[in-house]
Amino acid sequence: MSGLRVDWPACKAHGLCAELLPERIRLDDWGYPVLADDVPDELLRLARGAVAACPVSALRLERR
Repeated sequence: MSGLRVDWPACKAHGLCAELLPERIRLDDWGYPVLADDVPDELLRLARGAVAACPVSALRLERR
């Protein structure tokens, strides 16, 4: 199983991650990501895409 992590000081609330992976990321009232606990194997490709697309490299995918 894998999980997403945010580097909070680096995150600038662009919201692109939530657009690319709405199954696991939603935005709070200020535009910052709220992450689901885990990323199932069937969503790993989309999760990797969201990580790669983050304009400030604040999103990471970690193996648990």
